[in-house]
Amino acid sequence: QLQLVESGGGLVQPGGSLRLSCAASGSPLARTAVAWFRQAPGKGREGVSCISERGSVTNYADSVKGRFTISGDNAKNTVYLQMDSLKPEDTGVYYCAVDWRPFPGVCTFALGRVDFWGRGTQVTVSS
Repeated sequence: QLQLVESGGGLVQPGGSLRLSCAASGSPLARTAVAWFRQAPGKGREGVSCISERGSVTNYADSVKGRFTISGDNAKNTVYLQMDSLKPEDTGVYYCAVDWRPFPGVCTFALGRVDFWGRGTQVTVSS
Protein backbone atom coordinates (compact mmCIF):
# COMPACT_ATOMS: atom_id res chain seq x y z
CA GLN A 1 0.00 0.00 0.00
CA LEU A 2 1.44 3.33 -1.07
CA GLN A 3 1.54 6.04 1.59
CA LEU A 4 2.24 9.70 0.91
CA VAL A 5 3.37 12.29 3.43
CA GLU A 6 3.60 15.97 2.53
CA SER A 7 5.81 18.43 4.37
CA GLY A 8 7.33 21.87 3.94
CA GLY A 9 4.25 24.04 4.30
CA GLY A 10 4.09 27.09 6.52
CA LEU A 11 3.51 30.81 6.73
CA VAL A 12 5.40 32.97 4.26
CA GLN A 13 5.21 36.59 3.16
CA PRO A 14 4.16 37.51 -0.38
CA GLY A 15 7.11 37.15 -2.71
CA GLY A 16 8.64 34.44 -0.56
CA SER A 17 9.42 30.81 -1.32
CA LEU A 18 8.63 27.38 0.03
CA ARG A 19 9.58 23.88 -1.04
CA LEU A 20 7.02 21.16 -0.48
CA SER A 21 8.00 17.51 -0.29
CA CYS A 22 5.90 14.43 -0.95
CA ALA A 23 7.62 11.41 0.52
CA ALA A 24 6.31 8.00 -0.52
CA SER A 25 6.61 4.68 1.23
CA GLY A 26 5.42 1.21 0.41
CA SER A 27 6.12 1.38 -3.33
CA PRO A 28 8.38 3.30 -5.71
CA LEU A 29 7.08 6.43 -7.40
CA ALA A 30 9.23 6.03 -10.51
CA ARG A 31 6.49 4.36 -12.56
CA THR A 32 3.65 6.56 -11.35
CA ALA A 33 2.48 10.04 -12.25
CA VAL A 34 2.44 12.44 -9.32
CA ALA A 35 0.43 15.64 -8.99
CA TRP A 36 0.13 18.46 -6.52
CA PHE A 37 -3.35 19.80 -5.84
CA ARG A 38 -4.42 22.61 -3.55
CA GLN A 39 -7.63 23.59 -1.85
CA ALA A 40 -8.37 27.08 -0.61
CA PRO A 41 -11.01 27.66 2.06
CA GLY A 42 -14.48 27.36 0.57
CA LYS A 43 -13.18 26.24 -2.82
CA GLY A 44 -12.75 22.98 -4.64
CA ARG A 45 -9.52 21.09 -5.06
CA GLU A 46 -7.51 22.28 -8.07
CA GLY A 47 -4.50 20.84 -9.84
CA VAL A 48 -1.31 22.84 -9.50
CA SER A 49 1.43 20.78 -11.09
CA CYS A 50 2.14 17.21 -12.15
CA ILE A 51 5.01 15.06 -13.35
CA SER A 52 4.75 11.95 -15.49
CA GLU A 53 6.38 8.59 -14.82
CA ARG A 54 10.14 8.86 -15.16
CA GLY A 55 9.80 12.64 -15.09
CA SER A 56 9.57 13.03 -18.87
CA VAL A 57 6.65 15.49 -18.82
CA THR A 58 5.58 18.21 -16.41
CA ASN A 59 2.44 20.35 -16.44
CA TYR A 60 1.47 23.46 -14.54
CA ALA A 61 -1.72 25.37 -13.92
CA ASP A 62 -1.66 28.74 -15.68
CA SER A 63 -1.81 30.50 -12.33
CA VAL A 64 1.57 29.07 -11.23
CA LYS A 65 3.53 28.84 -14.49
CA GLY A 66 6.92 30.47 -14.19
CA ARG A 67 6.73 30.46 -10.38
CA PHE A 68 6.43 26.78 -9.37
CA THR A 69 8.70 23.90 -10.33
CA ILE A 70 7.98 20.20 -9.81
CA SER A 71 10.75 17.63 -9.63
CA GLY A 72 11.36 14.10 -8.44
CA ASP A 73 14.15 12.19 -6.72
CA ASN A 74 13.79 8.46 -7.32
CA ALA A 75 16.57 7.63 -4.85
CA LYS A 76 14.59 9.35 -2.08
CA ASN A 77 11.20 8.28 -3.48
CA THR A 78 10.12 11.88 -3.12
CA VAL A 79 8.54 14.53 -5.33
CA TYR A 80 9.09 18.21 -4.66
CA LEU A 81 7.24 21.40 -5.46
CA GLN A 82 9.42 24.50 -5.39
CA MET A 83 7.19 27.53 -5.01
CA ASP A 84 8.67 30.98 -5.65
CA SER A 85 7.17 34.47 -5.85
CA LEU A 86 4.29 33.31 -3.69
CA LYS A 87 1.04 35.27 -3.71
CA PRO A 88 -1.79 35.42 -1.17
CA GLU A 89 -3.98 33.53 -3.65
CA ASP A 90 -1.58 30.57 -3.37
CA THR A 91 -2.87 30.01 0.17
CA GLY A 92 -4.44 26.64 0.79
CA VAL A 93 -3.86 23.05 1.75
CA TYR A 94 -1.53 21.35 -0.70
CA TYR A 95 -2.02 17.66 -1.41
CA CYS A 96 0.18 15.12 -3.13
CA ALA A 97 -1.63 12.64 -5.37
CA VAL A 98 -0.57 9.58 -7.33
CA ASP A 99 -1.92 8.05 -10.52
CA TRP A 100 -0.83 4.45 -10.07
CA ARG A 101 -1.22 3.36 -13.71
CA PRO A 102 -0.59 6.44 -15.82
CA PHE A 103 -0.47 6.56 -19.58
CA PRO A 104 3.19 6.78 -20.69
CA GLY A 105 4.40 10.36 -20.85
CA VAL A 106 1.16 11.76 -19.49
CA CYS A 107 0.19 13.49 -16.28
CA THR A 108 -3.14 15.17 -15.66
CA PHE A 109 -5.15 17.01 -13.03
CA ALA A 110 -8.12 14.70 -13.47
CA LEU A 111 -9.39 13.79 -10.01
CA GLY A 112 -10.67 10.51 -11.39
CA ARG A 113 -7.11 9.42 -12.15
CA VAL A 114 -5.97 9.74 -8.54
CA ASP A 115 -5.46 6.45 -6.72
CA PHE A 116 -3.68 7.71 -3.61
CA TRP A 117 -3.77 10.99 -1.68
CA GLY A 118 -1.60 12.42 1.03
CA ARG A 119 -3.09 14.24 4.00
CA GLY A 120 -1.93 17.66 2.92
CA THR A 121 0.24 20.49 4.20
CA GLN A 122 -0.96 24.03 4.88
CA VAL A 123 0.54 26.93 2.95
CA THR A 124 -0.36 30.44 4.04
CA VAL A 125 0.88 33.48 2.15
CA SER A 126 0.25 36.62 4.12
CA SER A 127 1.99 39.75 5.30
